[in-house]
Amino acid sequence: QVQLVESGGGLVQPGGSLRLSCAVSGINFSAYAMSWYRQAPGKERELVATITNPTGTPYYSDSVKGRCIISRDVDNYIVDLPIGGLKIADPALYYCNATEILYPVEYWGQGTQVTVSS
Repeated sequence: QVQLVESGGGLVQPGGSLRLSCAVSGINFSAYAMSWYRQAPGKERELVATITNPTGTPYYSDSVKGRCIISRDVDNYIVDLPIGGLKIADPALYYCNATEILYPVEYWGQGTQVTVSS
């Protein structure tokens, strides 16, 4: 059974920081690229960051570049996304995604909510 479980969301003040985490099970971790997406109410889901396997090459969207670092723990199958300098545009439901590198297979988590408010 494949599971992607997100955690680390919550309520923070503008300019604050959070550490999002995705725990993965049920797949060959090294065969998948891991990503974080987000979706705000009334908006389309958008890519935030990606880290490839097995090279570990990161990619960031322009909206978060310089404010987060995506990393992976290959022993425990965990993908983290510390994000700082949270802005008004950042509140959303953040999803973890696993996409097979060579074939059209992907999995999604249930999401973790990030709210920015003073």
